[in-house]
Amino acid sequence: MRKMDHIINNIQGLDQVSIKMAQTQLDSLTKPRGSLGRLEELAKQLAGITRQKRFSLKNKVIFTLAADHGIAEEGISAYPQEVTIQMVYNFLNDGAGINVLARMAGARVVIVDMGVAHHVDHPKTEMGSFKNKKIRSGTMNFIKEPAMTRDEAVRSLEAGMDVLEEELEKGVDIIGTGEMGIGNTTSASAITACITGHNVKDVTGLGTGIDEKRLEYKKQLIEKALTKHKPDPLDAIDVLSKVGGFEIGGMAGIMLAAAHHKIPVIIDGFISGTAALIASQLQPKVKEYMIAAHCSVEKGHTIILRHMGLKPLLDLDLRLGEGTGAALAMNIVEAGAKIFHEMATFENAGVSQKETL
Repeated sequence: MRKMDHIINNIQGLDQVSIKMAQTQLDSLTKPRGSLGRLEELAKQLAGITRQKRFSLKNKVIFTLAADHGIAEEGISAYPQEVTIQMVYNFLNDGAGINVLARMAGARVVIVDMGVAHHVDHPKTEMGSFKNKKIRSGTMNFIKEPAMTRDEAVRSLEAGMDVLEEELEKGVDIIGTGEMGIGNTTSASAITACITGHNVKDVTGLGTGIDEKRLEYKKQLIEKALTKHKPDPLDAIDVLSKVGGFEIGGMAGIMLAAAHHKIPVIIDGFISGTAALIASQLQPKVKEYMIAAHCSVEKGHTIILRHMGLKPLLDLDLRLGEGTGAALAMNIVEAGAKIFHEMATFENAGVSQKETL
């Protein structure tokens, strides 16, 4: 049996007994029932995921996956393709937005080369590490041919699974997913349109900040690719192989492996959301392990969240990617855990409970 099949087939739904026990604990705390809203919901979700009465979020990890896209040669981005490798070095030198926000959250950053067009020569970062899981030096231009073979799509998923499992020995209590890759909003829009059934124009945004003329061209290219390749919306690997990216497949693999190992997953923005679409198409139960960090400015992200039934924690007009939104949301998720574990109960505090008739 392939690694991917083993992981997917062994993902379980959340433990309902643990969720009920968590609800009882929350109701005993010194507050009106439900008054801490989403924080209480997060605490119950964490209990259901971990199956633990006391769950630690000490070991936080942001996985930032990088890859290049052949479609970038069509001029659909405001930035040249070499920015991908340049930003990878920025991550590795702890100079990017994700490095700053991960430090604030107390998370280590793991940078993964899934398919950068250039060789990455850097062993580690200050707080995290670097992993070379390169499938190939960028996808093919999916206007001309499928982005990757089906085998490469599976390999990208399994590489993501390996990345998660290799970090387990260091301790992983909660993860966030992020990415970098010039051209990847074009792939994300194509995947989103295919799987959700929405029109391309409704899921395609400005990406790195292109003008309206280039945006219209971007939409036309996506429509042309979907017509040419006809990816099967019920076959996530077919969709990934025809119009996807190696970093998208890698993130989907990380999400699936995290669910298998009963680890909560904070989904970042549009590209991470696209990976979540792929993962949940392969195994619907994985959605129960996901926490949507924020709602991206990219309009396709709203459609993804609605399609998956996920409610974002934040709405800050973010569109950077890298895992930045996930790093910010980690603080809120941790707040839910701390409320659950550290608040006094009515009994312990000697506080009178609500009177009943």
